[in-house]
Amino acid sequence: MRVLGFGDNIVDRFVDRGVDYPGGNSVNVAVFARRLGVEAGYLGVFGDDDLGRFLAGSIAAQGVAVDRCVVRAGETGVSTLRVDDGDRVFLGWNGGGVTVREPLVLDEELLGYAASFDLVHSSVYSRSETELPKLAGLGTLVSFDLSSEEEYRTPGYLDRVCPHADLVLLSCSHLDEAATHALLAEAVRRGAGLALATRGVAGAIAHDGRATLAVEARRVEDPGRIVDTMGCGDAFLTGFAVSLLREGWSAGFPPRPGMIENALREGAETAYGQCLVEGAFGCGRPTGRPPVASMWRASEREK
Repeated sequence: MRVLGFGDNIVDRFVDRGVDYPGGNSVNVAVFARRLGVEAGYLGVFGDDDLGRFLAGSIAAQGVAVDRCVVRAGETGVSTLRVDDGDRVFLGWNGGGVTVREPLVLDEELLGYAASFDLVHSSVYSRSETELPKLAGLGTLVSFDLSSEEEYRTPGYLDRVCPHADLVLLSCSHLDEAATHALLAEAVRRGAGLALATRGVAGAIAHDGRATLAVEARRVEDPGRIVDTMGCGDAFLTGFAVSLLREGWSAGFPPRPGMIENALREGAETAYGQCLVEGAFGCGRPTGRPPVASMWRASEREK
């Protein structure tokens, strides 16, 4: 099995700790898949600054392939956060830097590379919407994180994404159960093969247009063990998707209810473990660390 994260990368800067961590929705899914024993790659744009080098090196150190990524002149995306009682609190970001401003367009070579993966994952923060029809045409599975913002839940936006996605993730901890069910049904009605809602301590719900299944969150018995909740939704999605892949999920074989039930349990387990990790996947370094020497050259396509 092979999982590819396509799109966003970012540095998560915890101002209360004075530590920068590598992250990004697409990056996290690739790293978590690798930690679950799956071959994984990341495909995206790195800034040519020190933080871009920090990101690339950290991702590669996790055993995730980054050799098809592009380096472009410009700053790396940075989000600023703090932790309140174990919960992450977003304070702002710089717009995602060059990764978002000049997102990767999939040419024939990169589409061939993407086609070698069983699942390609992207997100609203990747500016990859125009590339989804290309990915869907490859015969590989496509998953997409729709996050929690209302701007990504309008009929127009869902119509851009859902017809090309085999699995969509929606963060719904701010919604009640009835609203969550309605949103999942809407995503499937607009074309998604399967819709998954994570609801924090309230667990998760999955809907495929026929069956609706739910799982309780696995709670940390000692709240003092919770480091932060960064990446928990990404971890749930990855555990869920990898479980489905291991049971035979493919573009021509949609998951049966029993597979979805097992996947929900695996997702809850993976999210539980993520609560005990600093940042998305560790690898933090002090904020303001002096720049290091260049770790790689820009790809030939960018010269």
